[in-house]
Amino acid sequence: MKQNENIGAAKLNFYTSHRQFYIIDKNPTGSTSTDDFWSDAASIRRLAVESGILGVGTECYGPVKGEIEFLNHSQKAEDFAKYDHVVEGDLQVNSGVLQIIDCPTGAVEFEKIVNPGNYRVRIYSMNLDSVNGEDEGDDYYRIEVWQGEPEGVKLYKEYKNQIP
Repeated sequence: MKQNENIGAAKLNFYTSHRQFYIIDKNPTGSTSTDDFWSDAASIRRLAVESGILGVGTECYGPVKGEIEFLNHSQKAEDFAKYDHVVEGDLQVNSGVLQIIDCPTGAVEFEKIVNPGNYRVRIYSMNLDSVNGEDEGDDYYRIEVWQGEPEGVKLYKEYKNQIP
């Protein structure tokens, strides 16, 4: 397989609330209810991190549209001009099952069997200015996932027009 070849992709279209959804290990050891999960820094990054859990901040309050792609390797850092916000973090998947779940019900919106280990997850957010008020818009989230060494959180591009 060529470097960066897509080894699996899926469209996402589901309802979540509280401007967030989660990418998780099926059996995470962390919790979204800790005081530090959505810290000020995590809110700015639009990425909260706990053991086995990534919280993804969305612009709209409800509908999430996007895609998730599984790659052999990370994409080379590119010109992020067409995106409003780009952030990357680590997700330790010990169970061998990666899931996307909504908030607050925890309904599984996507599930994939993966090799246990650390995964890098990059979230590209676009069309964030299309959200009117806080309910709906044409915001879109592209998620790339690949197995790799832990590198911590990297904020490549910050969206400045956040709703307080």
